[in-house]
Amino acid sequence: MKEMAEVRELKENRYIIIDNEPSRIVSISTSKPGKHGEAKARIEAIGVFDGQKRSVIYPVRHKVSVPIMDKRNAQVLAIKGDAVELMDLETYETFEMKIPDEFKDKIKEGENIGYIQALGKRKITKV
Repeated sequence: MKEMAEVRELKENRYIIIDNEPSRIVSISTSKPGKHGEAKARIEAIGVFDGQKRSVIYPVRHKVSVPIMDKRNAQVLAIKGDAVELMDLETYETFEMKIPDEFKDKIKEGENIGYIQALGKRKITKV
């Protein structure tokens, strides 16, 4: 899910969709309006799911897509190599996810973990 927002409303550590990828804003710098048009904003962001750095320049009145980041909790049902089977604690939906490198030794069966989801993608954020 996503919503629309003007570039001037965005702040650092919030999220924006760049190249159909939810990204966390690292920095925003704006230029003054000049002879050839309105002020522009340069946005530096890092992809939430792929970790790739992205940069875009938009007029400050331009409307951009902002993802709705859904923070949820799940229970670990089974560990299958480098993947984990989880059950959402609210919807009881079961699904598999790849275990990020920083959590490989910390995840155990029966424990609760935190994850985020946006635009049909999921990522484990805390154990």
